[in-house]
Amino acid sequence: MAHADDAIHGATLNFVRGAMKRALLTREREFELARSWRETGDQTALHELINAYTRLVIATATRFRHYGLPFGDLIQEGNLGLMHAAARFEPEREVRFSTYAAWWIRSQMQDFILRNWSIVRTGTTAAHKSLFFNLRRLRARIDNGAGPAQLTPEQRQRIATELGVTLKDVADMEGRLAASDQSLNAGVGEDQEVEVQDFLVDDRPGPEATTMEAHDRRLRLKWLSEAIGELSPREQTIISERRLRDEGVTLEELGRELGVSKERVRQLEARAMGKLRAALERRAGAELDAVLPA
Repeated sequence: MAHADDAIHGATLNFVRGAMKRALLTREREFELARSWRETGDQTALHELINAYTRLVIATATRFRHYGLPFGDLIQEGNLGLMHAAARFEPEREVRFSTYAAWWIRSQMQDFILRNWSIVRTGTTAAHKSLFFNLRRLRARIDNGAGPAQLTPEQRQRIATELGVTLKDVADMEGRLAASDQSLNAGVGEDQEVEVQDFLVDDRPGPEATTMEAHDRRLRLKWLSEAIGELSPREQTIISERRLRDEGVTLEELGRELGVSKERVRQLEARAMGKLRAALERRAGAELDAVLPA
């Protein structure tokens, strides 16, 4: 394994050295390559455009190294972001490709980091994401790295104001980042024979409840199908169009289709629903009579 790790490290190092040696493009050359790729699908132009800005990937990956993820993986994610940028770049907007690509590279790496860190730490909202990537930096700037273990109320307010989040969001993320992940197989108690996962409650229905629910659902569908079969063709059309579709048609539309007024459709619908209820009640009663003792 050591040899494999060394090979990966060496390949990454060679990539970094090669990327940093490539010359940057002028604004005119950048737009020329982008237009050629966008308008004619010129693969050579695409490769030149991307290769010229892999140094942006290296620089961004360096900023995110402290999250403990492999540097090579960060570079791969950044290269994906660079490809997304090239696919979506619009030269006519007269924005430098390097500026546009920097956002895509950073976003791709941040998403990769969030996927590979515990959701308990990162949270799920936009405010949590902003705090996850900025709290350490802002805290270091506020207290110069020599402050107390916890932020003061004034420091939390300053961070909340700068990032446009709530004080609760700041306090929550501070706690998340200070916490550590715990294995579900970690032992509990003196003998360590009981694990954390033994205390987790499974709220999902058991096999018996699942089977009963499936049986009841099939029975209800059978009853409904039989009850609808007792309606006249016109009543079946009304129930189908008004009650059994995701978006039922209006009374006026159905009236035009059937050649009657919308008020008549309403009357027919009410009568059909009454018949359905009566038919379903008969079947439910018959089912109960079959299973309950007299």
